[in-house]
Amino acid sequence: MKRSYGFLLTAMAFTLVTLVPVGDLPAQQATASSAALPFKWEELTAPNFIKAVELSGGTCIIPLGVIEKHGPHLPLGTDLIDVRAVVLRAAQTEYSIIFPEYYFSQIFEAKHQPGTIAYGERLIWDMLQNTCDEISRNGIKKIILVSGHGGNNSFLPFFCQAQLASRKDYAVYLFQPPNDPAFEAEVARMRKSKMEQHAGEGETSAILAVRPDLAHQEVATTQSGEDLKRLESMKGVYTGIWWYASFPNHYAGEGRYGSREIGEKELNHQAEQLVKVIREVKADKTVLELQKQFYDESAQPLKTRQ
Repeated sequence: MKRSYGFLLTAMAFTLVTLVPVGDLPAQQATASSAALPFKWEELTAPNFIKAVELSGGTCIIPLGVIEKHGPHLPLGTDLIDVRAVVLRAAQTEYSIIFPEYYFSQIFEAKHQPGTIAYGERLIWDMLQNTCDEISRNGIKKIILVSGHGGNNSFLPFFCQAQLASRKDYAVYLFQPPNDPAFEAEVARMRKSKMEQHAGEGETSAILAVRPDLAHQEVATTQSGEDLKRLESMKGVYTGIWWYASFPNHYAGEGRYGSREIGEKELNHQAEQLVKVIREVKADKTVLELQKQFYDESAQPLKTRQ
């Protein structure tokens, strides 16, 4: 799936929202028993938590956001607000426990902007690892990471890979929906801007769909979201300053064009994709079995069949 800097955008990146049923999904709607249980971890009582673990098939979703500038017109918590909106919409159709608001993400590239909270690299790793360990200790063995923040695009795949470094009794799955060319073409026809990476038309549309009171499009043009291309001459190399070189205002796109219609369409599409993943993860028996086999063989590599 194509990702913008700011969110998992082909669709976007939620509490304080009126949940809208996701359209055109297979029947498996929430049962009467699931409807009686909150999705949010923090809203469950201790006795109901036990029921929620069973009802969820032992799954929990961590929607990851961040606190960073989103142009001059969107709230600092845009990624967190949007990603939770997608997850909540998906959980309405396919029950899963949703972890509380999580904003311990990689955002060093925005430290120069007011309001940014950039936790240290060791801390964000340990926080996520300890969170997963604690989720597992509470009987949940399938953890789905859903990132609403493009700054996690390198961090989270490596975090998942590193779960093989030591034995775990749980599995971590990173939501990475495939590209949907037909849907992307449909949304592209609706958009007015030519470029969308961070706080542009797409993310502005998502906030307009979820928290329109927090979108201030009247000031969207007070700063530039143009790519300065200050490293354009350097080919075949990666450097950490790449984002700042292109977008020092931490704004990439044209938020003035955002619309609620686009936001609803993208949020619902993302939720539909996530529903499919939740169902696949619930049904999965292979990952945990293979992990156990791998850990056993790793402890005695000379005995691994050649």
